[in-house]
Amino acid sequence: MAKVTFSAELQNFTGEETTQITATVYRDMIAELRNRYPRLAQSRFGDMAVAIDGVIIVDPLLEEVPAHCDVYFFDFIAGG
Repeated sequence: MAKVTFSAELQNFTGEETTQITATVYRDMIAELRNRYPRLAQSRFGDMAVAIDGVIIVDPLLEEVPAHCDVYFFDFIAGG
């Protein structure tokens, strides 16, 4: 199973820093997390950046989520 680490903001909605997921595709992982943590619907969850095994994915919808990988959610940081 993949390990998901939530940002501090998302921890307010999940009550946990990390969790394990069984989904193997990003889209399914999001559905699994929303089912497990209904309060995520109240967050900016869909607007956050995601990194899978240290690689930031720009358009992750159909991205594979390998077993035993690390997934991180974090806020975009504006630059200038």
